[in-house]
Amino acid sequence: MQAIRTVLAERGADFDGLVAEAGLDPRVFGGRLVPFTALGQLLALGAGRTGCAHLGLLVGQRATLDSLGLIGLLMRNSGTVGDALRALEAHLCVRNRGALVGLSVFDDTAVLSYAPHEPEAEGAAHHAERGIAKATNLLRALCAADWAPLEVLLPRSAPQDIAPYGAFFRAPVRFDQETAALVFPASLLEQRIAGADAAVRRSVEERIRRLEAAQSSTLTEKLREYLRTEVTRQRCNAERAARLRMVNRRTLSRRLRAEGTSFKRLATEAQFRVARHLLADTTLTMGQISAALDFSEPAAFTHAFHRWSGTSPSAWRRENQPERKGAQPRA
Repeated sequence: MQAIRTVLAERGADFDGLVAEAGLDPRVFGGRLVPFTALGQLLALGAGRTGCAHLGLLVGQRATLDSLGLIGLLMRNSGTVGDALRALEAHLCVRNRGALVGLSVFDDTAVLSYAPHEPEAEGAAHHAERGIAKATNLLRALCAADWAPLEVLLPRSAPQDIAPYGAFFRAPVRFDQETAALVFPASLLEQRIAGADAAVRRSVEERIRRLEAAQSSTLTEKLREYLRTEVTRQRCNAERAARLRMVNRRTLSRRLRAEGTSFKRLATEAQFRVARHLLADTTLTMGQISAALDFSEPAAFTHAFHRWSGTSPSAWRRENQPERKGAQPRA
């Protein structure tokens, strides 16, 4: 929260005034974990009031390993960069209940993604670039201050001024993407972290596991998180989810039914959320969005979206996506 306060102050905005203007309860910003939706509302309003389309980027730039608390300490004392990123992927929920980090490797290329649980929520586009800027700073702390990715992917339309992005990332930045991610050589994952202490790592990991054990979550909540990252990878199927949960398909269905839902309902919910995000925050075509969500053709996506929302995706976009000429992402 201090980073947001500082950036807003530097831009001439009054933090407390913005909180009041947004109609938010100021008490929610005093806790260790600030609700994702409240933070998104504040980022969106702050970006609008300051005229700063890259507010999320500026906030993310202030992140350090120390700002991540125990997770930052765990990463600093991991054996390799890959170990550190996998620790971030596995334990982010201790620090951030609003998003997931994913690490994937494709041949000689690694992709570190950042996915808000509620991609359609107000300010999600700002959240995404904030998360990617933060991840960049973490990698620079682990590798070298001059480290740069091969490219950066952001799920938002390009603002009028993209210079701040190039200046910070020092790499090509691709806007209007399906997800937020850093792309870099997979060989980086094997790089040793200087000064890492295995004893400290073990001690911190044990403390984190105790914190995780105290957090309660249902299978429905866990699957919602899983599906958010998988929906644009065309891997939303019950068999795969069951394998990852180490149960068979029938057991998965029974447990979800006991919680009042089903895999199909959760998968559809994930598709609808991501569809709204891509329609509002990017200029991707209907064909590109339908392909990203694994529909056979744009017509199938249009039919499904109408069933979910009662309107067509084109009409929904017109109502929810502002003019992009020099605009900010929809908050």
